Amino acid sequence: MTTVIQNVKRLDEQGELRVSSIIIEDGKIVGFDGEIPAGANVIDGQGHFVSPGFVDVHTHLREPGFEHKETIATGTASAAKGGFTTICAMPNTKPVPDSVENMQLINGLIKDSAVIRVLPYGSLTKDISGEVRTNMEELREHGAVAFSDDGVGIQLASTMYEQMQQAAKLDVVVVAHCEDNSLIYDGVMHEGTRNKELGLPGIPSICESVQIARDVLLAEAAGARYHVCHVSTKESVRAVRDAKAAGIKVTAEVCPHHLLLEEMDIPSDDANWKMNPPLRALDDKDSLHAALLDGTIDCIATDHAPHTVEEKCCGMVGAPFGIVGFETAFPLLYTNFVETGKWTLKQLVDWMSVKAAQIFDLPYGTLEIGASADLVLIDLNKEQTIDAEGFVSKGRNTPFNGWVAKGWPVMTICEGKIAYQEAK
Repeated sequence: MTTVIQNVKRLDEQGELRVSSIIIEDGKIVGFDGEIPAGANVIDGQGHFVSPGFVDVHTHLREPGFEHKETIATGTASAAKGGFTTICAMPNTKPVPDSVENMQLINGLIKDSAVIRVLPYGSLTKDISGEVRTNMEELREHGAVAFSDDGVGIQLASTMYEQMQQAAKLDVVVVAHCEDNSLIYDGVMHEGTRNKELGLPGIPSICESVQIARDVLLAEAAGARYHVCHVSTKESVRAVRDAKAAGIKVTAEVCPHHLLLEEMDIPSDDANWKMNPPLRALDDKDSLHAALLDGTIDCIATDHAPHTVEEKCCGMVGAPFGIVGFETAFPLLYTNFVETGKWTLKQLVDWMSVKAAQIFDLPYGTLEIGASADLVLIDLNKEQTIDAEGFVSKGRNTPFNGWVAKGWPVMTICEGKIAYQEAK
């Protein structure tokens, strides 16, 4: 069956929008602007913008083990609603994908429940404990897109170095949540001004940056490809920038909330504002913007981390870290950066699709003939208020509830099949 999506606007090489049509066969893009084949399924794009399906390299689907927070079904439906067609799922599940058996279990769950493409991470250590190393070659053979102990920083330099050496042999990426446990000090938000005003323990910036500095040198010594999760501080930016200048194979991501918010925006002791890394100072936020624009930071990732209302209803002390992000990422970034002229639409699309895919050598995130038919139609003029109660995700934990944003996905197609369509 041939599908033709008519009357859409796509970006040309110069970043300008032009009216187009897209022809899809057998889950692939086979042409643009040609004649409609007889018997084709025709979708009227109603003049909406069409983007490559977004690629999120940092997500938490919670299943198996924590289905009360999220499932693969609800998480991928939420991602599809946000325009994502490929997501990489972190290994902090129960069981952890630290063995072939556990990886096969997770692959089976994905096959049964996912409405978009899910690429699971393998863990760097058994039970993400930071101690016993996993067999990366076996996990790679059974579908691990890359390797991470995300959620915890690997404390032993020897463990990280030895796994980086194996990763270099396999040409796979080591992905790190960077956090020196000796510098957390039981903090729940950034160590700065606002935590003192609220009387809450703070997490200093060096907790993140010193481990990045360690790891880029380990990556250089091992010859490994190394990716830094959710960069949040100006010191971290400096470490990544210097490493790139030295020729070290390092990439980095930033989250929407770290680009949009800073510590002084936190209104109260509200756990919906608790994430790790925390919202930093204004100069940190400014540094992240500059780093994204100059290429020090390569892509945008949501770090979608759902929790239950009960877990997040108390204050920050005792509540888990993390916020949801799939359904609000594009509208928030489009409204606050593209609409204001700080970024171009092409830059935002690249950071959320093609550049994210390139880090892991994924053949996704582009609108090209022969590419997988992964795309999202977006009504750039649609403006609405974010309502957490309307999320498809089980998670309601967001600091953006009540924000008004423009640019909402109305249809998401993955491998030629509709994964999300806005209700009429």
